[in-house]
Amino acid sequence: MLVIGGGPGGATIAALLAERGRRVVLVEKDRHPRFHIGESLLPHNLPLLDRLGVREQVESSSMHKYGIEFVSPYHGKTVNYDFANALDKGFPYSFQVRRSTFDHILLKNAAAKGAEVIEGCRVTGVDFSDTDYPVVTGRDEDGATRLWKAAFVVDASGRDTLMAAQLDMKARNPRNNSAAIFGHFTGARRLPGKAEGNISIIWFDNGWFWFIPLSDGTTSVGAVCPGPFFKNRGTDLKSFFMSLIASSPEIADRLKDAELVGEVTATGNYSYGVQRTSGRNFILVGDACAFIDPVFSSGVFFAMSTAFWGADAVEACLSAPQHASRALARYDAAARRTLEAFTWFIYRIREPAMRNLFMGPRNWFRVEEAVLSLLAGDITAGWRLRARLYIFRAIYYLTKLSLPRWAPGKPEAAR
Repeated sequence: MLVIGGGPGGATIAALLAERGRRVVLVEKDRHPRFHIGESLLPHNLPLLDRLGVREQVESSSMHKYGIEFVSPYHGKTVNYDFANALDKGFPYSFQVRRSTFDHILLKNAAAKGAEVIEGCRVTGVDFSDTDYPVVTGRDEDGATRLWKAAFVVDASGRDTLMAAQLDMKARNPRNNSAAIFGHFTGARRLPGKAEGNISIIWFDNGWFWFIPLSDGTTSVGAVCPGPFFKNRGTDLKSFFMSLIASSPEIADRLKDAELVGEVTATGNYSYGVQRTSGRNFILVGDACAFIDPVFSSGVFFAMSTAFWGADAVEACLSAPQHASRALARYDAAARRTLEAFTWFIYRIREPAMRNLFMGPRNWFRVEEAVLSLLAGDITAGWRLRARLYIFRAIYYLTKLSLPRWAPGKPEAAR
């Protein structure tokens, strides 16, 4: 079988299938270590790292993250949430990682488990005209062409969404048309003490900022805004990014003595999904099948979770082809259930009602603990969690109904 992409999703599923005795070829367009954004892991990532046998390696190069800080200029205050206070108390922390290091650890682990790893080769297409064995085409850095016949293809190509684009089944998410701009800084002011490694989410008039401290002294800072806002920036990326920072007193203060390291990067079409996550002889994992928004740091967690479920599905398809459709349906349901758990919150994160709830937490019926469990990545829990999340949704709708209606265009800060 062939895996396209050597990020967290591709490296994870390659390691798992190689462990099961499958011959796995992983093809990665870049050479690791390489830069990647998305440095914040969720507490429920850690059991996945344990199962891969790489937790100690990851921890030695990471910063501990014990919670989340939300900062709202509209409320004039900061609220901190600790993972230790979640409904399930067994996942009190996670890590902030330098993705170049983290992804390289996972890729080397896949190779150590028996996967053949080919770097510097971009997969350009998959031909399904042979119904038994898809033919995968790749192009090396020197322009040479490679061909593979594979019993099964895993698309873990990330935001390249190779197969979704090829099969015309990718669609932008109209409910979350966002773009992001980001850079890395040294000398940023961090939170004191144990909270130094916590992620900060800071709202401002045009979106929200992330502030992610890394163990080497670097801090990842990014802004997520509506897509059209970027199109009208009228200046170069760096100047635009610095103007956004200046518009947020909190971020500006934290970075007043900081130095930008490297280039400022922007990415559009931030939120998308696919019509289906699998088909005959193929499956999509991680960002290759969907990406919502980075506000709850769910990207790496989703990639690795789908890789674990995908490994089970691929093994079932290869071992018992007569049950393949059932195995792929289970995979699709698990992936979509995970996305839905996060998307309901993400679609509403910029709304005044949701901000009011996050900035004025109340643990009625233990709903605050339930939301914290979700933010920690607890998406497989039973009715105790789900019931409380539905209660939170009811509280949200009641809160929204209680807010006064404002005329369109009225500045948010004045509300």
